[in-house]
Amino acid sequence: MARPASAPGTPATVALAAAGIPFTAHTYVHDPTTTNFGLEAASALGLDPDRVFKTLLAEADARLVVGIVPVTGMLDLKALASAVGAKRAVMADPAVAERKTGYVVGGISPLGQKTPLPTVLDETALLWDTIYVSGGRRGFDVELAPDDLLSVTGGRLADIAR
Repeated sequence: MARPASAPGTPATVALAAAGIPFTAHTYVHDPTTTNFGLEAASALGLDPDRVFKTLLAEADARLVVGIVPVTGMLDLKALASAVGAKRAVMADPAVAERKTGYVVGGISPLGQKTPLPTVLDETALLWDTIYVSGGRRGFDVELAPDDLLSVTGGRLADIAR
């Protein structure tokens, strides 16, 4: 996998290239009336939605953390808190998520964030050779191996989806 010449340059693709991580860029036309960004990506790219992952930010004991789960599921906040050694977690305010990551909601990538945050990837990612995550803007996903995603984010695996 390699970045095609026509792929958008985003902090996510820059981070992957700098780390020498192979990936494939996938663009699609984003419908501005859609709010379920992950399912939109799966449909537009003709993918099994369990293979497409969404990036969510939560506050765990007053610190921001990233949870990455399949777009077909929901983030289990209790499991995420446990995975990062916190007592409880709540979803982060979207404005805070945008400010800390440098991305807009619906295009938040776990890669190339302005502020590196503790990251947890749902263990179902290992069911796939490659998974899809936001490439840093709406209408743009990157495909990469789950182990490479963990490597470049310094993340860990845990059962955090329900």
